[in-house]
Amino acid sequence: MLAVKSPIYLANFAVDMRKSIDGLTLLVVNHFKRNPTEEAMYVFCNRRRDKIKILYWERNGFALWYKRLEQDRFKIPRLKEEVYKLEAPELQWLLAGLDFSKVQGHKSRHYSEFF
Repeated sequence: MLAVKSPIYLANFAVDMRKSIDGLTLLVVNHFKRNPTEEAMYVFCNRRRDKIKILYWERNGFALWYKRLEQDRFKIPRLKEEVYKLEAPELQWLLAGLDFSKVQGHKSRHYSEFF
């Protein structure tokens, strides 16, 4: 899987989960306006919010990760943007069942005066 520092983009619209790699790469080009072979992860969810697919390019081909919940729903907030850029912890929170828009981790701190 890609490094955690790779950009992560969430489709803020329902996607037909019958789409496979070719159909999802077309969404990346048309909706995300991005090159699907760049180092990034693209996250898609269905209308019922019980399925997620993550598409990414890995060295010499596409990889597709899929998760289906049996009873629960992924908590994806209603966002204004059609494409939302996630941070790595937000993706982890989403996959763990948390509303990433309401969870806040510790802020990054940088101290340059000590060096």
